[in-house]
Amino acid sequence: MASKYDLPKRLFDFSIRVIKEVRNLSDSKEYRVISYQVLKSATSVGANFEEAQGAVSKADFANKIGISLKEIRETNYWIRIVMAISLPNEEWTKLEKESEEIIKILGSIYNKTSQKK
Repeated sequence: MASKYDLPKRLFDFSIRVIKEVRNLSDSKEYRVISYQVLKSATSVGANFEEAQGAVSKADFANKIGISLKEIRETNYWIRIVMAISLPNEEWTKLEKESEEIIKILGSIYNKTSQKK
């Protein structure tokens, strides 16, 4: 597991953990829709964070971090849906907690970089 201070690795590992847990979900119609949504949003968090690292301006950086923040909030929503309709699962509970921590981290970065001076 990534150091809590190595955010790029932490986001990558989070995506991988979500992918692995989605593989264990039912193949029923509702789970296929939820699986698609959570996979898209969870993997987008880290992808947009990586794009932010190559930003051409402070505004571009803030925009990409803002997108990452939106995506992790969406991921948290889908994780809570999975938890509400599934049997208790320790890994989904850990993923929910991790997504909440990532929301706080990205929110802090966004707030600091998007402020007008």
